[in-house]
Amino acid sequence: MQALWHLENIDVTHLLCPLKLGDEALMAKHLHKTYKKGEPVYVPSELSDRIFFIDEGRIKISVMNEEGKEITKAILGRGEVFGELALLGEQVRHDFATALEDTTVCIVSLDELRGLMRERNELHLFFMKMFGTRQLEMERRLESLIFRDSRSRIVEFLLSLVKSKGQRVGYEWVVRQFLTHQEIANLTATSRQTVTTTLNDLRYKKLLTFNRSRLLVRDLEKLEMELRNV
Repeated sequence: MQALWHLENIDVTHLLCPLKLGDEALMAKHLHKTYKKGEPVYVPSELSDRIFFIDEGRIKISVMNEEGKEITKAILGRGEVFGELALLGEQVRHDFATALEDTTVCIVSLDELRGLMRERNELHLFFMKMFGTRQLEMERRLESLIFRDSRSRIVEFLLSLVKSKGQRVGYEWVVRQFLTHQEIANLTATSRQTVTTTLNDLRYKKLLTFNRSRLLVRDLEKLEMELRNV
């Protein structure tokens, strides 16, 4: 299974990040830039005129509420796109994009991307798929916040993570570059302590194991039953 929002059977890497092709004409139209851990890619009120493709690393998309508390909307990794609301008419940014680690991105201007979309119909399909999937994901998270308790939200998030970014290995599922407990807490509107307690309980039940580099789900069906039995 490929990464969330990365369209199956459509390779957009060479279109949005042509640096590796060695095509100087294409490279001249795209900016290849590395951001240090904690460095902002963009902040609210900046002009929304570029699209970003993650070549290596991770990006956090977040907003600040009225009380000044940061709310994490998404954590994106290699092969994923952000800043896409420019395509929908966003004039200025309304959220923050921050590098969670040293991250390299390809930056494509909105005008250049529109030109590519006129030339390559598969890009239309890619972005339609991405917009639809992200909308469904935000609706799912909203419903989870309303109807589920903290533990259920964490289990539901793990299931979604496995189904979107996991790879099947025999009867097990592995998710590489597993998130930190604090990142999961930010994405599920829970506390780091609750995340740690829930993960340790699931590990005690031998449903999964985890470390900083990966999550291994030993029995996906039983993990799903945990959500149904709550």
